[in-house]
Amino acid sequence: MAIVSEDSFHHSANSTYRTGSSSLLADQETLLEKLLDSPPSGLQRPEDRFNGTYIIFFSLGIGSMLPWNFFVTAKEYWMFKFHNSSSSATQGAAVGSDILNYFESYFAVASTVPSVLCLTVNFMLVNRVPVRVRVLTSLAIMLAIFVVMTVLVKVDTSSWTCSFFAVTMVCMVILSGTSTIFSSSIYGMTGSFPMRNSQALISGGAMGGTISAVALLVDLVVSSDVTDSALAFFLTADVFLALCIGLYLLLPRLEYARYYMRPAQPAHVFSGEEEWPQDSPNPSLLAPRSSNPHMPPLRPILKTTAGLGFCIAYIFLISALIFPAINANIESLNKGSGSLWTTKFFVPLTTFLMYNFADLCGRQITAWIQVPGPKSKLLPGLVLLRTFFIPLFMFCNYQPRVHMEVVVFTSDIYPVLFTSLLGLSNGYLSTLALMYGPKIVSRELAEATGVVMSVYMCLGLLLGSAFSALLVHLI
Repeated sequence: MAIVSEDSFHHSANSTYRTGSSSLLADQETLLEKLLDSPPSGLQRPEDRFNGTYIIFFSLGIGSMLPWNFFVTAKEYWMFKFHNSSSSATQGAAVGSDILNYFESYFAVASTVPSVLCLTVNFMLVNRVPVRVRVLTSLAIMLAIFVVMTVLVKVDTSSWTCSFFAVTMVCMVILSGTSTIFSSSIYGMTGSFPMRNSQALISGGAMGGTISAVALLVDLVVSSDVTDSALAFFLTADVFLALCIGLYLLLPRLEYARYYMRPAQPAHVFSGEEEWPQDSPNPSLLAPRSSNPHMPPLRPILKTTAGLGFCIAYIFLISALIFPAINANIESLNKGSGSLWTTKFFVPLTTFLMYNFADLCGRQITAWIQVPGPKSKLLPGLVLLRTFFIPLFMFCNYQPRVHMEVVVFTSDIYPVLFTSLLGLSNGYLSTLALMYGPKIVSRELAEATGVVMSVYMCLGLLLGSAFSALLVHLI
């Protein structure tokens, strides 16, 4: 985890990047920042002592992804639990077989649908329910769910497999929804902080994926009992969720965090009949007030973030299209040798660990380099270039092959290289777009904009997952 100097970032609390070319517009934006973000009299911007706030946001980022990753990483555990060994009836066996064969698809549906719904709910709650309440409630519910799943690890469920599956699905739905509210709320909250804190949160999420990938490899090496492995996974998630609650409660005690968590002054909208003060910026620069005072104005957020939203959605569409549906089925060309590398460890290392580690590196690089900028045409250009990853992975040794029998890249180094580039570009470009989003709107819209950015990301993941099924049938 890299810690960077606060001085290496732009410090305007929002409107970080100038979008106008004229000096008049720049002066107006400067005045706007003063109106929206001026600290109380005599209050100076404190330093992030010992990088405490950065570390807390990084840890919260891990907490937003680690439990979920552990939940889906324990594949062998779920196969063990859903194996309906006690059912002798034909109908019962058929139901058990359906659960066993397609539980990952059921998990995917149970996780994506609640995510979309909860993102919508969270946007409506931005001005109604304080972020502190949303974050702590979400964390408490997530912890309760994992405690239940931890207890069930050592419970014999062979006589009620279908009921256990139903309980698991309910837990999955609740966990996915509350996790979405937690991550989008905390991400929206960082919109009022300098970009380094958003970068810390996003990088922490990648660290959660990397930790789960390492845990999977360790489990493959040392584990002899699937229930012991699952128990270790779930207990770790329990501890980390409890730690996240403590860290979030600690956050307002830090002077640096309190400075940026102070309420934003609400933007005022001038009608055509109101007189525009001579010492105020142009009204078009201010965020228009929603017709519903409890609902953030959606239209100006969508209009301002449309370009970045497209980048975010397309980045995650390409990544979800390939990972893990395509590259997890790329086999070693030397699989026939029977070595552990080509059989047992090739996919976990070249797919899960390599992708998550490269993704983490890409996100961390944004701590030092933020190029291209939010209005640059180079950013969407680089995003569109990632489309070429699709044929690159298709012509690796994906198995089984039905329609495309030719393997162009006849070496195991190619999937390793392509996966590294896929993860690196995903981490770097998505983090830039996600950091920029809340910074190109006024401060009082930063949290709502963060939620909208999460919607773009979820949309990309949904489309990528849907089209990946089609792509698999084309190979």
